[in-house]
Amino acid sequence: MATNRCVPPAQSSAGGSGLVRSGMEALRSCGAASTSALLAHRRGPALRLRRGECTAVRCAAAPETAATTRVKRNENFGKLQAGYLFPEIARRRREHEAKYPDKQIISLGIGDTTEPIPSFISDAMAKAAAGLGTREGYSGYGAEQGRPDLREAIAKAFYPGLRKADEIFVSDGAKCDAGRLQMMFGVDRTVAVQDPSYPVYVDTTVIQGSTGNYNPASEGFDGIEYMLCNADNGFFPDLSKVPPTDLIFFCSPNNPTGAAATRQQLQELVDFAKRNGSIIVYDAAYALYCEEPDCPKTIYEIPGADEVALEVNSFSKYAGFTGVRLGWTVVPDALRFSDGTPVKTDFNRIMTTCFNGASSIAQAGALACLEPEGYSQMMNVISFYKENAAILRKTFIDMGFSVYGGINSPYVWVGFPGQKSWDVFADILEKCHIVTTPGSGFGPGGEGFVRASAFSTRENVNEAVSRFQAVFGSS
Repeated sequence: MATNRCVPPAQSSAGGSGLVRSGMEALRSCGAASTSALLAHRRGPALRLRRGECTAVRCAAAPETAATTRVKRNENFGKLQAGYLFPEIARRRREHEAKYPDKQIISLGIGDTTEPIPSFISDAMAKAAAGLGTREGYSGYGAEQGRPDLREAIAKAFYPGLRKADEIFVSDGAKCDAGRLQMMFGVDRTVAVQDPSYPVYVDTTVIQGSTGNYNPASEGFDGIEYMLCNADNGFFPDLSKVPPTDLIFFCSPNNPTGAAATRQQLQELVDFAKRNGSIIVYDAAYALYCEEPDCPKTIYEIPGADEVALEVNSFSKYAGFTGVRLGWTVVPDALRFSDGTPVKTDFNRIMTTCFNGASSIAQAGALACLEPEGYSQMMNVISFYKENAAILRKTFIDMGFSVYGGINSPYVWVGFPGQKSWDVFADILEKCHIVTTPGSGFGPGGEGFVRASAFSTRENVNEAVSRFQAVFGSS
């Protein structure tokens, strides 16, 4: 592609303001790309012309040159097959909105909360924010590991008798901590993930440089062990078929399938990790959605887990903190690297080097979440989303689909056998004007499924049900 290059006529040191104006008009006619050239000539004597001298300006095509440095791009970004899943969904939604500007689009796609933060919690954050405007209430940097009273409150609320406050690192979210953990573990690591699973685990592993290239035959990345989790195995991997790896990313309740591992299954996972000397990165971001007593809310309910597992969690889907950003990672004292170094030591170094601590306002909100009134209000929000999930689950079951999740999770996993997930996504968007999430975006094991999120208003969920029934009710 060529750009216009404006070439002024022969120049002299004589003045001529009228001619300069004529020259400016001619330069402007070359387009916006010529403006910088015009300004450059005006600053010096270059555009001073003799009275009566021709002021024609030649516009010539100049080859486009890309500004480059000598810095080589991280080649691992080139391995990624497309943009991150959810921005790609957003792009397709924008295209649909442009095509159907008069249609109301309902999002059951990205798991973003919709309900207001409960008043007891939001009031606490408002008070903290207002306090920053006073001499008495102002505070600057805080501890990178989090407020001591918040760490203590998290330990008591989520890990009573299981974990200590100094094993908890408060952060700006579980997703961010996934990236920090990759940095801590380094490049030379082997990784296993549930298939399907939250794409952050795979994408950060690829970016870190711990994988080979994308393999079209397997629809996954060489160097990652994809632990298939589907209806045939109860959404828990057959560990006898999984080779030993350094790290095991495991999410329960699972995003996207909604399946929650039982106590026996998690014991198998812990025993498997101990036999192989692996570390489990356990994502418990939906733990408070668990309602079945046999589904632990933390992996530390399993004996021996403190020796092989760290856990990430977040207030995002509990209290509507998706925009506030407040999570935590638990790193037990007993968890150690092969040379005996406590993992906590290195993660503390990561946090103190790469992080200045979570927002003081967000931490005030988190503390309010764990006070009796705040906790009660937070659980009411969770109950609301669980009701949404139950409505969606029943709708798809009544229409004859194979449906999973939606009981211990805000996600409903719906099967469309023999169809490609992105095709189903497109079909639902086109016919129902509803955004879902294609299952294949979570890994090859998600092909043929879509995920419907319960994070929506009740009005939108009910409207979505009507639209689904109108299109698929007779399927």
